[in-house]
Amino acid sequence: MRFGNVSLAAIGYLQPEVEITSDWIEAELAQTYERLRLPAGRLEGMSGIRARRIWQDGTRLSDCSAKSCQLALQASQVEPDEVGCLIHASVCREYLEPATACRVHHLVGLPKKSWVYDVSNACLGVLNGAVQIAQLIESGQIKAGLVVGTEDSRGLLKATLNHLKTDPNLTRQSIKPAFASLTIGSGSCAWLLVDSLWYESNRAKLGLQAQSARFAGGVAIARTEHHELCQSDTDQAGSGMLPTMNTDSEMLLEAGLATGKETFDSLLEELQWTRNDIQRSVCHQVGGAHRRRMMETLQLDPANDYATFSEWGNTGSVALPIALARAVESGFWTDSTQGALLGIGSGVNSLMIGMQGGPISVASNSARL
Repeated sequence: MRFGNVSLAAIGYLQPEVEITSDWIEAELAQTYERLRLPAGRLEGMSGIRARRIWQDGTRLSDCSAKSCQLALQASQVEPDEVGCLIHASVCREYLEPATACRVHHLVGLPKKSWVYDVSNACLGVLNGAVQIAQLIESGQIKAGLVVGTEDSRGLLKATLNHLKTDPNLTRQSIKPAFASLTIGSGSCAWLLVDSLWYESNRAKLGLQAQSARFAGGVAIARTEHHELCQSDTDQAGSGMLPTMNTDSEMLLEAGLATGKETFDSLLEELQWTRNDIQRSVCHQVGGAHRRRMMETLQLDPANDYATFSEWGNTGSVALPIALARAVESGFWTDSTQGALLGIGSGVNSLMIGMQGGPISVASNSARL
């Protein structure tokens, strides 16, 4: 699909308060490590993840999502009553019903005549929501829309550590499916997408730089024959959930690489770009091995790709969105950048988006790490 009048105007994101290091996790698992004769430093060594973050106990997802939306609106100077769609798109949600988006919509003070709903698609949720909003903008239905997600890894980490500490039958082989669960982190992020001509006209009236960062287009590929490679347990919405997750990390990596290559080749064809047209990239933040293999497979220079996983871990649907925000903050992704967002999620699904230069406003609750 191609877009001619859609821009990413602003990003708002939150950094959770509590840092959990890989060293701390291994200290918690010291007896298990000793029994299985696992070397210290294995978790960070294999993943490249030094730390991940979690929210304070009792934090509500919708409170975080509302704050991220408010930060994005403040950064863009777009008024809440101009937002025609709100999509809550994280893996985590507060209830089976109503949609978590409902409370976020209420807290942010968005208009009654808005599309309001949840979307869930593993690590691709926010990108999927962004494309849905882009389609509404492109068709002339709305002028602006927010897609937001808040991921909370506290329950998953707690349940995984408890299992690994108490299972007497655990072996070096059977511990492998739990490895990915120890790399998951928390975060919150909102993207504000706008009608480019409407937004640039309003900015010009305020005496601000009118140019905006355009969505050029996107491509999605589904390879659902791999849907069993990463699965959590049954749906347990709510703050008391203690999920578990089993992941065949090696098979998932290979399936993801193949799906990613197919999607990337299709994106280049769709946009009529070459690899040399991509000045910067941001891919889903899984870990060191995934990033290295992905760059090799897509034949992209790792020096032109921005990564956050070493300090944030894998934050699910908000991993790539937060990484883009921090790339903008650092000056890595500039007002003139033409780049690609390389999304991959379990299922296996891939969604990749091409973007063309213009400023993206970013606001957050934190200083840079």
